[in-house]
Parts: sequence; C-alpha cells; structure tokens
Amino acid sequence: MAAKIPVTVITGFLGSGKTSIIRHLLQNNQGRRIAVVVNEFGELGIDGELLKSCQICPEDERTDEDAANIFELTNGCLCCTVQEEFLPTMQQLLKRRDSIDCILIETSGLALPKPLVKAFRWPEIRSSATVDAVITVVDCAAVAAGTFASDPEAVAAQRQADDSLEHETPLQELFEDQLACADLVVLNKIDLVNEQTKAQVEQLIKQELPRVVKIVESNQGTISPEVLLGLQAAVEDNLDTRPSHHDIEEEHEHDEQITSTHLILDRDFDPQKLVSQLQELVQQQEIYRIKGFVAAPNKPMRLVIQGVGTRFDQYYDRPWQPEETRQTRLVFIGRDLNSSEIESKLVRA
Repeated sequence: MAAKIPVTVITGFLGSGKTSIIRHLLQNNQGRRIAVVVNEFGELGIDGELLKSCQICPEDERTDEDAANIFELTNGCLCCTVQEEFLPTMQQLLKRRDSIDCILIETSGLALPKPLVKAFRWPEIRSSATVDAVITVVDCAAVAAGTFASDPEAVAAQRQADDSLEHETPLQELFEDQLACADLVVLNKIDLVNEQTKAQVEQLIKQELPRVVKIVESNQGTISPEVLLGLQAAVEDNLDTRPSHHDIEEEHEHDEQITSTHLILDRDFDPQKLVSQLQELVQQQEIYRIKGFVAAPNKPMRLVIQGVGTRFDQYYDRPWQPEETRQTRLVFIGRDLNSSEIESKLVRA
C-alpha cells in the first residue's frame, strides 16, 4: 500500500501570519511538491493568488500544475463546510497522490482545527492521507496586548454562537482551542515586542497548552520547512489528548452578518493616500480586514496591501505581466458592510 500523504493544518487568528508562513514554505520547498488548500473568506481569492504568485518554481521551470496545486475554499469557515467543500477537494487531490508530496491547509480565522482533523477519520480520506501536524500561529504582539488577535472584534464576531455553553469569553475559548490541538506553536511578529514581553507571552502560551508542545519564533513567517513539516503526529489518531470547548457540540453556526465585499477598479492609487482612505473607512464602518492588490502609479510591480483594523502592511510581490490588466482589487471583511459607500469613497479618491 502506498504511504499516506502527510497533511499539515495551519491555524490561527485572523491576521496572525498564516499566509506569510505558507508563502515562505513554497518559496523554500526544497524540491517538495506541495499542494495548498486555502480557506479564503470572500469571493475574491486574494490569499490564493498571493500563494500562486510566490514563485514556487523558477520562471523557466514553472508549469500550470504548480498553480493548479492551490485550491481555494471560499464559503467561509472550513470546519463548517467539511463535507460540502473539503471532502470533494481532498478526493480530487488524492487522485493525484503520485504527483504530490505533502498538503498544506490554511484555515480561516473562523475555523476550529479539531472538526477538520476529524474528517481524516472518514473512510474516503483515512486510507490515503494523515494529519502530519497542526501548526498554530500566534500573533505575539496581539497576545502581549491582551487581545489575542490583532483585531479582537473581528474574531469575536466571526466565531460560532453556542447557547448551550457558558463561554468565559469567545476569544479566550478560540485561543485555547487552537492551542489545545497544536503540535507546534509559531510565535509570530516577535519584532513588534521586546525580549521581556516575548518571554511573558511564551509563558502564557505554555500555561494554555494541555501537552508539552514546542514553541518556535518567527518574524514575517520565515521558518525552515524542516521545522514545520515531517512531524508525523498522525493527529487524527490521538484527538482525545486535544480537548476542545466544543467537543459536545454536534455543529456550530456563525454570525450571518459577517460578510465580505470586493472592489475592482481599473485605475492606479497612490499607496499613502489609499491607506488614509481605507483607515477612514475602518473608522466609519465595522470593517475587520482589508486585503488585496493595488496598481501604484509609475510602478512596474503589483502592490500587496493587507490591513487589520487601522494597521496596514504593504509590499510589492511581482511585476505586472504583459497580458495582465493593471487593476486595483480589494476585499473587505466586516459586519453589515455598506458596499456602495465603500466604492463611492474609493472612486472619489
């Protein structure tokens, strides 16, 4: 019997740095043929395209199959859509098992890891794939600030509503669930805190871990593949050692008012002016996350912009292709979004 394909599940709060870690893995794959399942939230697949543009192979060696190894699941929380979306995608991947060495699954900030891992006990998956490890990414600066996530309102509003349980706090529960299922914890964004604060965050994490779990540090998601891959934890076989606040639940639901809207404009934007406009929008509406691509004036490269709350990061990821239309494409995630107001403000910018 052929060996099972190892699957690494990467979980963490919204904006913790999961996509950056996967990008670095793909750019430093050391010959591994890696497939990625992205649990994108919204209709415009920003995370998936970011991964497709990360130069998995040298330009002259790249094939259509490299881009085809990025799968986007766009219907929100992955742990809620395991049977509808995840199972068919895994079955499709398993048919190509001879051309895949490992699989990475990036969950959204909504997803609980344990229900997803349980799917690897299903007969359709169990004989062909195993969960090599669950990697939990922690935003060091956010935990140090006592919020656990860069934008606590985003996570609190998106997590499941459960009337049968008395929650201490939604954020605390989700933080504990992600850590309880982890085989490795990545302490990300350590450049934003001093050594004393970082040590305090590490101690807090250790107190929440139900087992001895290694904590590794990261800045901008730069971690060696040898650290993240090949842990051989077979997580689906030892879920009893990974307690969850939701073990007694049959299912869970999410706030239906959390939505996403996207905007595509055939024009350039001055990056600084655009960020100012976006920060104003965040103040005016309950916007939790903004991400996308921007066409900047007189720049041959595409600008990536990502915002959590009023904090924005930006970098140029690749040149615009000759056959490509220079567009500014943005996704907004939040509660009760006023799409026409968002579009009107940016059109006038």
